[in-house]
Amino acid sequence: MVLVAVLLAGTKALQIGAMISKGKMLKMPPEVVTAATARQQSWESLITAVGSLEAVQGVVITAEVTGKVTSIAFESGTRVKAGDLLVQQDISAETAQLRAAEAGVALAKINFERSKKMLATKVVAESTYDNADAQLKQAQAQADNIRAIIAKKTIRAPFSGRLGIRLVNIGQILKESEAIVSLQALEPIFVNFLVPQQQLPQIRPGLPVRITSDALPAGKVVAGKITALNPDVDAASRNIRVQATVANEGELLRPGMFANVAVVLPQQSPVLAIPATAILYAPYSDSVFIVDEAKEGEKGGKVARQQFVRLGEKRGDFVAVLSGLKPEETVVSTGVFKLRNGQGVVVDNTLAPEFKLAPQPKDS
Repeated sequence: MVLVAVLLAGTKALQIGAMISKGKMLKMPPEVVTAATARQQSWESLITAVGSLEAVQGVVITAEVTGKVTSIAFESGTRVKAGDLLVQQDISAETAQLRAAEAGVALAKINFERSKKMLATKVVAESTYDNADAQLKQAQAQADNIRAIIAKKTIRAPFSGRLGIRLVNIGQILKESEAIVSLQALEPIFVNFLVPQQQLPQIRPGLPVRITSDALPAGKVVAGKITALNPDVDAASRNIRVQATVANEGELLRPGMFANVAVVLPQQSPVLAIPATAILYAPYSDSVFIVDEAKEGEKGGKVARQQFVRLGEKRGDFVAVLSGLKPEETVVSTGVFKLRNGQGVVVDNTLAPEFKLAPQPKDS
């Protein structure tokens, strides 16, 4: 039995040894990958932020005095010009008072002119002339006061813009300061955003900005420029408030929306760019696979050498490499997750994707 056990153990040891030797001789077949060359590029220097849209002029039209609504001269959502009639309150009593006041003005004017002629001929005393002058001015002031009340009850658009939804009805008693309708000037439109205080030396009025929003058609960018900076910095956040003015064709942008803002700085930044898909992200460090020629003594072909890199800004389909990679080195651009260091590769760019700085996917 001991002899049988020894024979079995020896046979098993020989089998395991043969398998180990065969495994050492086994070589993984090369992996088919696509590759791209690391190239020096010049990127625009941008300061990005999230902004809030605000109308150049915006107000909720309210009643100045209490009165009954007799007519509404606008439709919800329409455009109006400055001075257009919006709402007319009941002015029947004021109209009657104005006629009486105008009659008093006419009488006071006649008395004033008569006193003026008689004063010239020394028929009346100068005090009589002064009294007639004062009565005329008093009558005119009373008439002007009634006209002001009528003007307050005749509610007009203070500026041109787009009206909101009507909040009043005919026959309603409007109280003082009660809302009637929102009026917003939407072309152009302001965008307000914050930038950190350390970026203040780079920001100045006149710099171009680009606005994108999910309210705009896919890929549409709205251009504008910085028009104002707050003179003070917020003590809580250490940010400065910046305002830019942008065009708003079609009034697609509305006050209260958020927008992505990119301030275009005048200087360009040189970067070493590679496709973002070439990066193998890992908790310990990010890396790429550089395509090298096989070493002497090895069979011909190419091998993938793993190289750790430090990354910078990402823009479009590209990412900037700050260190770990040299210009004109070839890196694996797709399929890096299935590679290991020293593995053989075959480069085939037949189906390689097209990398762009400003991609515009069709199904975005």
